[in-house]
Amino acid sequence: MVTGWPTSEALPLAGDGSRPLEGDRSGRARFALAALVVLLVVVAGLSLATGAADASLGRVLASLSGSATDPLLLRDRTIILEIRLPRLLLGALVGAGLATSGAILQGLFRNPLADPGLVGVSSGAGLAAVLVIVLGGTSLAPLLAVAGIYALPIAAFAGGLASTFLLYAIATRRGQTAIATMLLAGIALGALAGALTGLLVYRATDAQLRDLTFWSLGSLAGADWTKVATAGPIIVTALLAMPFVSRGLNALTLGEAAAYHLGVPVERLKTAAIFLVAAATGAGVAVSGGIGFVGIVVPHVLRLAVGPDHRFLLPGSALLGASFLIAADAVSRSVAAPAEVPIGIVTAMVGGPFFLWLLLRRRDALGG
Repeated sequence: MVTGWPTSEALPLAGDGSRPLEGDRSGRARFALAALVVLLVVVAGLSLATGAADASLGRVLASLSGSATDPLLLRDRTIILEIRLPRLLLGALVGAGLATSGAILQGLFRNPLADPGLVGVSSGAGLAAVLVIVLGGTSLAPLLAVAGIYALPIAAFAGGLASTFLLYAIATRRGQTAIATMLLAGIALGALAGALTGLLVYRATDAQLRDLTFWSLGSLAGADWTKVATAGPIIVTALLAMPFVSRGLNALTLGEAAAYHLGVPVERLKTAAIFLVAAATGAGVAVSGGIGFVGIVVPHVLRLAVGPDHRFLLPGSALLGASFLIAADAVSRSVAAPAEVPIGIVTAMVGGPFFLWLLLRRRDALGG
């Protein structure tokens, strides 16, 4: 039996989705969303002004105004437009995709420990991406030539989709998802994907090996407009489609049988949710590598403020996830400048203690 998820009393909407229940947090949630928009703008501005090159926020704005004629400002404009801005946009897209994927998985599995990185979704996407990187110039070359620049995110999407469907099939029985089974299955899938990735690494060249080592820790260092154009449409499409499953996820907190009797097409909802998670996670992993814990930290922080209503939780997760990863990237660029710390290390330093705290809070429900 699934434990530790909000009961029907915690839902902000009545069963028919029309009448507010007592304790409705919609007003607070709307205020929180507005605050998150402001936070994202502030964090984005600070990120544009942060880096190894000396550029104050005022010079950054001057370099973007189009009126700069001074060589120093022209240099800053190049740095901003060709290095920092695509990195900012890619970080925002990946952070939003991972955070909303975590929120959807937690709603789908009806427990708060689901996360693309922890349950093996990112590992499956990463395996497919490594397969393309290592074998892209050999046996897979004809197929990759057809896909063009979208080969890597498409492969990662397929790997994430396969992992998510397999995880759901293993962890769910008679409409109930066992949290222990889910976590153990995620660990097993991650270990299997890691083993297969290790076999591919043996076939990698020295240049590929260096790229794979840094990529596996998560990084936005190679961000450019090509990667934004490659992963951006996939992630944006997934993000725009995610609100359409919000009411279904709200109903699903009551259980699959109750959701079905409320008129929710449960199986279609599951398929759509899994497809969206695989798309957002796969495209993000393809361009940034393995960045963990975003999908578990962000939704939990938001639930404290806006409650469990996915109508607000999903867009809020996108905004806060974008801000969180942009801030983590700024830290990774600054803490050891001019060298860069992989961004996956920064998110793990935040997410690891948070996950342990969450486990300690829930150890009674987990039987520990």
